[in-house]
Amino acid sequence: MEGNASTGGGAAAELAKSLVRFGVSVEKELLDAFDQMLTRKGYTNRSEAIRDLMRDSLAAFQATDDEAAVVGTVTLLYDHHVPGVTERLVKAQHAHGSEVMATMHSHLDHENCLEVCLVRGKAGHVKDIAGQLIGARGVKHGQLCLTMPDVTEER
Repeated sequence: MEGNASTGGGAAAELAKSLVRFGVSVEKELLDAFDQMLTRKGYTNRSEAIRDLMRDSLAAFQATDDEAAVVGTVTLLYDHHVPGVTERLVKAQHAHGSEVMATMHSHLDHENCLEVCLVRGKAGHVKDIAGQLIGARGVKHGQLCLTMPDVTEER
């Protein structure tokens, strides 16, 4: 009976209908190293790992379009003893209040703070904001990590 859970109906059946099998030829050493990585990361099969790699690649490619809608994080490591660094970061975040959705701040030790900002908007603008934050005097290291809402799908 179609749609019956006992016969594989429902969402799982719809997903199975949309899956496409394809073959990939790789060197044995490369596949062995890939399998070891999958085991360490907790993947139960190669297919899900390859899907994740495809999503990562698509998100990175799509983020090169400055007009693309993105979400992501800006991670900042900074020395809070540098005069004005905290004020500069807060001012920059407030200046872009519609793109900076939230910020988490943590004191790592006597000198270092870690701050993670959740960001969204057009890729070009978000990259500019990240550049302002990462380039602020007192920031020791920063990194922007973007993804595309339409690339990330539930598993």
